[in-house]
Amino acid sequence: MNTKPLIYVIDDEADICTLVCQELERYNFNTQAFTTGEQALLAIKKQLPSLCIIDLGLPDMDGLSLVKTLFDDKKIGVIILSGRNSLPDKVLGLELGADDYISKPFDPRELVARVKSIIRRLEVNELSPLTFPTASFGEWTFEQATHNLSNSKGDSFMLSAAENEILMTLLKAPKQILSRERLLSEDTTSFDRSIDVRMSRLRKKIEQDHKAPKIIKTVYGAGYIFTLDVTWH
Repeated sequence: MNTKPLIYVIDDEADICTLVCQELERYNFNTQAFTTGEQALLAIKKQLPSLCIIDLGLPDMDGLSLVKTLFDDKKIGVIILSGRNSLPDKVLGLELGADDYISKPFDPRELVARVKSIIRRLEVNELSPLTFPTASFGEWTFEQATHNLSNSKGDSFMLSAAENEILMTLLKAPKQILSRERLLSEDTTSFDRSIDVRMSRLRKKIEQDHKAPKIIKTVYGAGYIFTLDVTWH
């Protein structure tokens, strides 16, 4: 990218906003800080950022509601940065479409590394679709360049950046057992349940019965296997 990625930092603690913005700007990101969800939504209507870093404890709305709004309406990367460290909050955040969840207190250098990882994935959308061909498997078609997953029945889903990466790894190695570590790829620092949450989201989209999956099967003690033939075009 020729221009600096724009990052919105949304946290009701001004000192946290300042810390995060200063650290990101050291690594060639543009930043804007907001202390309420409403301020951030108004700014997003005027200019889309590449990624939002969102605290869950906002004064005017639940941060999870903001995460869901962004994933439903816009293709924006999302990192949750929160002092709410319970597993249900982490799982729900990922289920709503967040790309990552970082607990407070946090290491600013780790946050920057996570931001860079997500931005790299999102940059795929700016490349030519010819560079990233379409994959077909069963009744499904997946376009990596747009993160769009659709089937012959007319169902269509847009995957998050993290879901896109996992599905692409599976599609590039069908009928091979892939370890959890390989599927997590650059997100190996993510908490252990993140791969389970993202795999569950994928299965709910492509499996007839996500509780008894036939396309993405679990190989206990080894990882996962994608069972269908994949055609690229």
